[in-house]
Amino acid sequence: MKAALLAQKANVDPHNMRYVAFEGGREPVTALLGNHVQAVSGDLSEMVPYLQGNKIRVLAVFSSERLPGALANVPTAKEQGYDLVWPIIRGFFVGPKVSDADYQWWVDEFSKLQQTDAFKKQRELRGLFEFNVNGKELDAYVKKQVEDYRQQAKAFGLAK
Repeated sequence: MKAALLAQKANVDPHNMRYVAFEGGREPVTALLGNHVQAVSGDLSEMVPYLQGNKIRVLAVFSSERLPGALANVPTAKEQGYDLVWPIIRGFFVGPKVSDADYQWWVDEFSKLQQTDAFKKQRELRGLFEFNVNGKELDAYVKKQVEDYRQQAKAFGLAK
């Protein structure tokens, strides 16, 4: 859907593009490296290992601002004239039968973990923004993003 949104922003009919579906993040990178596809839209954290050695080039990031660290020189889509932001939400989720007390324990533990130097170092190594949202706030954010994605999929004819 990211490619369709970018095409739309570039005044290209997304229905005229050829899409290749892949499972997970490794398959599209393999296809790109093997010259089976010309471009992929993926998660930058999956692409970072291939940036060393100049095996791939990152054309844009779909974030509201440039990423930190090794990816700081990669312009945003917006900087290039395409008003497109696509947040990647990383989180841990529990099932509906988890007690309120256990749920809160996990929220508290992840809140503490996010403040550690080790966590911050890992986040920076992967070129990820700080996004310390937990508990009910994260639940509401994820539900809103899913609804936004659902509406976008309907607009492109990808869902009913």
